[in-house]
Amino acid sequence: MGTILIIVYCVAGYWSVGQTIYADKIRIGTWSNLFLQQFIIGLLAGWILIPVAIIKKLIQRQ
Repeated sequence: MGTILIIVYCVAGYWSVGQTIYADKIRIGTWSNLFLQQFIIGLLAGWILIPVAIIKKLIQRQ
């Protein structure tokens, strides 16, 4: 059960970084560099970015 929660947190963190920090940005670099940078930021700041991204999505719907 713990492994599933970690995977869900990693995916949600990666998604939230794309929705908040890198929204409407064009990024240039290697695939591994782009992925790893977004993944690491999602792991470190996911606890704050996940709620912000969800709130942002809810506000944009209205």
